[in-house]
Parts: sequence; structure tokens; C-alpha cells
Amino acid sequence: MAKFVVIGERISVTAPSINRAFTEKDPEPILTRARQQLEAGATYLDVNIGPAENNGEEIMKWAVELLQGEFDNVPLALDTANKKAIEAGIAVYNRAKGKPIVNSADASGRIEYVDLAAANDAIVIALCNGEGIAKDNDERMAYLTTLLERGLEHGMEDQDIWFDPLFVVVKGMQDKQMQVLEFIKMISDMGLNSTGGLSNNSNGAPKTLRPIMDSALVAMCMMQGLTSAIVNPNDLRLMETIKTCDVFKSNTLYADSYLEL
Repeated sequence: MAKFVVIGERISVTAPSINRAFTEKDPEPILTRARQQLEAGATYLDVNIGPAENNGEEIMKWAVELLQGEFDNVPLALDTANKKAIEAGIAVYNRAKGKPIVNSADASGRIEYVDLAAANDAIVIALCNGEGIAKDNDERMAYLTTLLERGLEHGMEDQDIWFDPLFVVVKGMQDKQMQVLEFIKMISDMGLNSTGGLSNNSNGAPKTLRPIMDSALVAMCMMQGLTSAIVNPNDLRLMETIKTCDVFKSNTLYADSYLEL
């Protein structure tokens, strides 16, 4: 079994300082957040430049070269609704430490992102939804099947399609949480990889509760077979939980110092 893949979520235009850094091509805020996440144990860094309709190609190319140049070809997830920006990022991407991740496709308006990943020998995050959130696991499975077939038709390996069940907020959708966990098990039973924005579950909860909720959920998800998540690696409780679950799942050999690895 492979170790759990942590995708660091903190280089995102949703943070005003990062949004400004992309706009002004100011490297320091981006490098600072990248360094913090990598030191905390992130495997991949998500680079979310937003819609980037005007100069997305230029921004993504700059960000990829900046991060991989500073951090020994760190593997990246390229996160934008601008397909040409993802292509520009892939064009300068160094694969020495891992394939680029295309974030993300769905089974409706963004299904062509599967084609983009296939054409560029990249990994794709495939959201198990269409125009809206699936109402149940039968609908999630129908979307998964559509996305899987699309990838295979275009020559992708099934291991390069990372299925996202879509984590939903507990505050208002508490009754849907067990469905998501059950679907993760279904993905795992098919021998497929899974990922997603796990911290969505705790949106709207008090800041004191969010690390508790996120760490509890990641443990439950990992024992159901979740293989990756897009999270905040600087959440110490969360990372300690992930590392401990990797020990129990025999993804990491136990040593008294396993939390320091």
C-alpha cells in the first residue's frame, strides 16, 4: 500500500494575500506558504489561480516554474477553470517527483478536463457529480462510471483518475456524511484512488472545532480506503492523525519517531 497523499490547499486565490501575490507576481507569500506546507508533510501542492480568464497562462507558468525551481521539482496540482492555463503549466512542468494533477473534471461541463489529462499524461481529480451534487451513491456511481470510461477511452490508466466523492458540510448536511463514507469504500473496493477537499465538511463550524472534525473524518475516511485528500497540512492534529492511520494501515513502518518522518 502507498502512503496517504496529502495535497496542500493553502496556495489559493481565496486568500487575499495569495491573490495579490499572483496578480503582482510577488513570490514571497507563495514561497512562504509552500515551504510551510512541505515542512508539515504535504506531498503535492495545489496551485489555485482561480478563473484567471485574462492572464491565466502567464500566471500558471510563472507559478509552476517558481515553485518547482525553489523546491526541487515539488509535484503540483494545477487548479483553475482556465484550460489553457493548465496546459501552459504542464508545458513547463518537471515530472521528476510526480505527474501533474489536473484539478478538476466532472461528469458534465468539465468532462473535457479528463481529455486534457489524458493528452498530457497527467493525473486528473474527477468529481463524482454532474450539474449539481449527487443525491445518493447510485448517482455518484453513475458519474464515476462516466468519468472512468471517458478516461479509459482516451488511454488513461485507471490509477491516474482520482475520484472525489465530494465532501459535504456537516452543518446542514449531517445526514449525508455516512453516504460519503460508504462511497469511499465503494471506490476502494474497485481498486481505484480517491481524494477531495476534506475540510469542506467543517465549513461554518467554530475555528476551535474544525481541526477536531477534520481529523476525525480523515481517520474514518482512511479506514474506508481514501487514498488522498486536499487539506491544510499546517493543521498539526490532522497531520498527526494521517501519519498514525498510515501506521495502522501498514503504509508506514512503525517507529517511535513516526510522527517526525
